[in-house]
Parts: sequence; structure tokens; C-alpha cells
Amino acid sequence: MAVFDSFSINASGLTAERYRMDIISENVANANTTRTDDGTPYTRKVVTFKEKLDPHASFSAYLASNQSKYNRTGMLGVKVGGVYDDTHTDYKMVYDPSHPDADENGYVTYPNVNIVTEMTNLIDASRAYEANATAFNSSKAIVQTGLSIGKS
Repeated sequence: MAVFDSFSINASGLTAERYRMDIISENVANANTTRTDDGTPYTRKVVTFKEKLDPHASFSAYLASNQSKYNRTGMLGVKVGGVYDDTHTDYKMVYDPSHPDADENGYVTYPNVNIVTEMTNLIDASRAYEANATAFNSSKAIVQTGLSIGKS
């Protein structure tokens, strides 16, 4: 592993977790949105991550990417695999006949966003962000110590 690979890995983790927190905040902000542009309630979004290097890549592709130990920067770590609608969680049906979006039986379909779940995911993402920041700072301290040893 090259010296700067740890910076790349931690930076990609920071970026991915920040994006995850953005999506979680979007879910929380739309927890009571009963009508979107297409007329349906808001659907909770879920972020998935995947490894930056394709684990199923051919040996020749892996070899070509590693010919020089300096051309790999930015190729290690994690990236956002996609943002998907949560189709497994049911929408909430609440009886409120005075609501403008109530159906003929008086029920309103609310988004499938559970605030407790979202806050738990937010804590998880913020802790992962903190862990990546700590690891980045540790790598930086190691490099600085190595440079100071090299000066003497």
C-alpha cells in the first residue's frame, strides 16, 4: 500500500458518509410529505456503498491499474453504489378525513419514513464519518512524523 492510499481510502469514506447523511436528512425533511410531483407520497430513499475497485475485474485490468504505484491514487476506497427507493417498508395509513389528500374512506397515506430509524442511521453515518476523519488525521500524523524524521 502506498503512503497516500490511506488518504484516498479515508477521503472516499468521508464523501460517501456525507452523501448518506444528505439522503437521511432528505428522508427526515419529507417525513410528512403526502403528495409529491407525481401525486404519490414521498418514498424513503436508501444509499448503498460499493468498493471502488471492481472485485470481479480481470487480472490484466488489475495489473494495468497497478503498473505504477503512483497512478492508483483515487482508485481505492468506497463509492456510492446507488440511491434506491425503499419498497420493502409499508406506507403509513392514518385516518384523517379532513386532510386534503384523504381517500374516499378518510385515510391519508403518509411516507414510509420512520424518524427513529432515520435518526439511528444518522448516528451510524456520523460515527462512520468521525472514524474516517480520525483515521485520516492519524495517517497525516504518521506522514508528518516520517517527514520530520527524514529532515534530521
